[in-house]
Amino acid sequence: MLVISFVFGILLITVCNGTETTINVDTSLGAIKGLQMETRFGHKFWSFRGIRYAEAPVGELRFQSPQPISAWRPSIYDATLYGPLCPQEIENRSWISEDCLRLNVYTKSLNVTSGLKPVIVYFHPGGFYAGTGMNRYFGAEYFMERDIVLVTLNYRLATLGFLATGTKEAVGNMGLKDQVTALRWIQTHIEKFGGDPKSVTLMGYSAGSFSIGLHMISPMSRGLFHKAIMQSASPLAQFRYEHHQKQLAEKQAKLLKCPLGPVQDMIKCLKNKSMEDFVNTTQDMFYFNWNPVYNWLPVVEPDFGQERFLIEDPYKTMMSGNIYKVPIIMGVTQYEFHYLAYYTLRNETTRALFSQQFDKNTPHYFLYEADTPKSLSISKALRDFYFKNNSIAYPQSVEPFGELYSDGLIIFAYHRFLQMVSKHTSVYTYLFTYKGRYSHFKNPDTNQTLGAMHHDELLYLFYVPLMTPMFGKTDPENATIERLTRMWYEFAQKSNPNNPSDEYLSKLNWPLYDEKTKTYLEIGNDMNVKSDGIYPERMQLWDRIFPSNDVMGKC
Repeated sequence: MLVISFVFGILLITVCNGTETTINVDTSLGAIKGLQMETRFGHKFWSFRGIRYAEAPVGELRFQSPQPISAWRPSIYDATLYGPLCPQEIENRSWISEDCLRLNVYTKSLNVTSGLKPVIVYFHPGGFYAGTGMNRYFGAEYFMERDIVLVTLNYRLATLGFLATGTKEAVGNMGLKDQVTALRWIQTHIEKFGGDPKSVTLMGYSAGSFSIGLHMISPMSRGLFHKAIMQSASPLAQFRYEHHQKQLAEKQAKLLKCPLGPVQDMIKCLKNKSMEDFVNTTQDMFYFNWNPVYNWLPVVEPDFGQERFLIEDPYKTMMSGNIYKVPIIMGVTQYEFHYLAYYTLRNETTRALFSQQFDKNTPHYFLYEADTPKSLSISKALRDFYFKNNSIAYPQSVEPFGELYSDGLIIFAYHRFLQMVSKHTSVYTYLFTYKGRYSHFKNPDTNQTLGAMHHDELLYLFYVPLMTPMFGKTDPENATIERLTRMWYEFAQKSNPNNPSDEYLSKLNWPLYDEKTKTYLEIGNDMNVKSDGIYPERMQLWDRIFPSNDVMGKC
């Protein structure tokens, strides 16, 4: 069956081949062929997967700012298949490619006469060295029950995405500039997919949430989005921003047998190495055993005449209030990185790092200055507070070490950003405590979930076929899926997650965060508003040992 129609200059061609239904959407770049899919309740939506939004960053474009994609007319771009992941250490190497600057668009209706829909753009987690927006990991089957247009995307990772030598050859922040290029693509083209370019909500998790905080600070991102949902991370914490990560660049050069200088020769050599060379040395780039989680960090770019993503220390921008002020939802999970603490202490070698050399290793794991008198005093304060002068042992220390891991990598960053950004814009904040049957951590001895871990609420926003079945109405997870996707939709639509006329949100009265009452929403089996902030005693410690003025760099 072939059906052809014209809607406001958009060519729609629907072809049914057996059980597959495809459609072509005409854009200024050329036609894009998409595939019809079904939500978890069997409602139809269109998927356009693996669309290039920038040229492949290979050859001379490696380590450089992304270049917008060229038109492909008169060809038809086939967006019915999975796109590749950006290079990262993964078992199936056939899934990765440097030609990875791709995005996916999911939409219920291509008929713009029915009204443009709010757009949610998702930035994936992965510590800036792993992850993808591809739907093997983040399926749209839950979110597309809501009346939105959903976009997920890839951005460059690790050395290929964040090499920063402090020179014009590699200024850094390439992965973040990839995100900007994708947002510009969305502004230009999303209306053809039924999305409203004037109603774009950024939603990100972990490194994706870190990114969103920086988009509020970056001059490159202004006007490209209108709301933000930041889950389990922010760009303001105990670490300092630098103009480069030259030591990390030199470490990569050593691993790949490239000269350490001059920088031009180092970069020329690194540009001639294969993608596999970078992937195979990823783990060796870390201090120890994939730590610190944030090994590659954004930098404040020196000015070589390029468009700069960060022009000054983000703390300075936030303190001045010169940020892009958009409404925010932000929150954390109950246990965050407890599972990293569990595996660290369960292993005799890594347990010894902390039990015998706490002062030496903690700064490297948790991103504060090392080998100074101040560093020793910070490490002592952390050990005294979390371990109460007890020895660090397994399993006795798993709970306090889990709190240290969570606070040092996620919760303090959330807390610091909330404190500062709420002075300038409206914020709704939450603590996710729902304990489901599935989790990113199950105790291997008992096969039981402990509670809400880092990434766990993503299981109820996206279909993750590598981890769970697709949940239906009779599954115990259903209510959590309905609540989260509806709150996020309401916020994307009107900057307010409340809707008393919605059957799942009728009892919800989620107030804006207030510095005096420090109100937040606890999202568990039920949804309850609480006050006095999240883990206040722990955050008082971190505020004391890392005051804002101390972590602001000289950038």
